[in-house]
Amino acid sequence: MSVRDQLGGPAARGPLPGTGGPGGGLRETAAHFALLPLRFFLGFTFLYAGIDKYVDSAPFSDSMNTDQMETLLEFSRDSAAAGWLVDLALENPGLFGHGTAVVEMAVGAGLLLGLWTRLAAAAGALLALAFWLTVSWSTDPYYFGADLPLLAGFLTLLLAGSGPFALDTALSAHQARANRRMFG
Repeated sequence: MSVRDQLGGPAARGPLPGTGGPGGGLRETAAHFALLPLRFFLGFTFLYAGIDKYVDSAPFSDSMNTDQMETLLEFSRDSAAAGWLVDLALENPGLFGHGTAVVEMAVGAGLLLGLWTRLAAAAGALLALAFWLTVSWSTDPYYFGADLPLLAGFLTLLLAGSGPFALDTALSAHQARANRRMFG
């Protein structure tokens, strides 16, 4: 027993109400659910962005109008940090536009469902990084652009995983039960 415990310190009295301890508390509950707002925000945003490319009137709709896509890419090319990435997209803007939309929808659905969350977050992080290095690189000041905060959010999910209410959790629990049955 430490001197602090003997003198009646916090460990001797137990945790303060609502701060944790054996039964959990407000902090533990908040920490348990902390990733949900981020996962839902990024999931909805990217699912919406992918769908919007097909139903909105610009620049991707109407069979991914390649003229508008090329104009957008050429406009950002000179100020992009990764001009080679813009050049790569300009080689086939239709494929680039469709690919971006499909990946955005997959990332969004994966995050909303909590399915393959880390894979979805990695793909989202790569997209956000590509957008930042190409289209929004010249945003001044840099924190006015949305791509860096999106990148930070995706990296957080990549590191932390899905959190609660995720198919990943259910699949992991199912796999653990199957492994216990198989191996003893």
